[in-house]
Amino acid sequence: MKSLTEEWKYVAGSKFLIVIFVAPLIAALFFGLMFSKNQINESPVVVVDEDHSSYSRQLITKINASPYMKVTEVFPSRMNPDTLLANEQAVAVIILPAELELRREQGKSTTIGVLMDNTMPSGLTGIRTAIQEIMTTENMTLSMTGLAGQGMDAETAKGIISPLTLVQRMLYNPTTSFIGSMVIGFVNIVVLMITTGAAGAIAPRLRKEGRLFANGTSPAQLWIRVVPYALLSTVSLLLSYGLLKQVGGMRFEAEPYLFMIPLLLYSFALSLLAMLLGYTAKDVSKVGSRMSVLLYPSFLVTGIQLTPLALPAFFQVTAWALPMNWLNRLIRGMAFRNGDLTAYSLELGALLIIIGAATLLIGLMVMKEARTSHSVAEQHANSGALPVIS
Repeated sequence: MKSLTEEWKYVAGSKFLIVIFVAPLIAALFFGLMFSKNQINESPVVVVDEDHSSYSRQLITKINASPYMKVTEVFPSRMNPDTLLANEQAVAVIILPAELELRREQGKSTTIGVLMDNTMPSGLTGIRTAIQEIMTTENMTLSMTGLAGQGMDAETAKGIISPLTLVQRMLYNPTTSFIGSMVIGFVNIVVLMITTGAAGAIAPRLRKEGRLFANGTSPAQLWIRVVPYALLSTVSLLLSYGLLKQVGGMRFEAEPYLFMIPLLLYSFALSLLAMLLGYTAKDVSKVGSRMSVLLYPSFLVTGIQLTPLALPAFFQVTAWALPMNWLNRLIRGMAFRNGDLTAYSLELGALLIIIGAATLLIGLMVMKEARTSHSVAEQHANSGALPVIS
């Protein structure tokens, strides 16, 4: 307990206590506000209306009425799409060809062109779906009108034209908000950087001060020192998630007191893994570079920017050793899908395994260093007891 008390006193007097709360909250507030309107509901599009008919104007009105598109300009003749999309004033060009209304009245098919700027794919969110829905509705209306003109009732006509109807529903993140993916990932990374930097420096700091074995050679004297970092990181994460929920409207359905359990396991796993990586560092300044072993893979392969399903099997398996991989899965499962804690025994078990493995390896290194220090001390004692022969 003396080691724990000493570490709490050190943390209370260090910058960690301020940084672990201020930095994640600033990140949550900044990115939460930045991406609070990230779901692009009205992507700007331009229309080239070569038909100049009543029907083409109706189509333009329907396109503009879609929640996913906003018609910014209508041009009377075809132009080079490079010109229309040059200054990113629009993300797509919709071309309504000549004789559109005439061919409609004649019952002939017409091809409508859609040219999309895919240099920034996120700007096209929903456009393909919206255009497809408009075309499907138009086709249905025109076909049913034609069949009704031949004396067929509307219900029979609909059954012939479209015997199957597809109903889709987006679950858990219906607006494809970045708050629940990229933004919460940034916040997690900020906490990871701060926690690993502090916990990884424990052993090198004590060794430099000559106090690594001041409270005994038992590994427990060192393990217990991660408690302040794990507890403060847990509270910081929970506060940051609460801020994202309030500022960015992030979905968070799990009860906070229940979600504290996986957060605590994650924070302990992260702190112990950082202590393991930083244990043999000769100086505190060398710890930061070692933490990149956790930082970069956590950012790339744990589902912050890209779903792990898109990665090769090797990288998916590599992510198993990273605490953040399991934290992200717990967030998606418990917080977003409102899953029960008991349903995520795999993720909780994985964090416990990481804690156990890191604890065992740290214990082995502590005992090895303790034996080496004891042997060196004995040698110095023996050499000092020998008589000096002149």
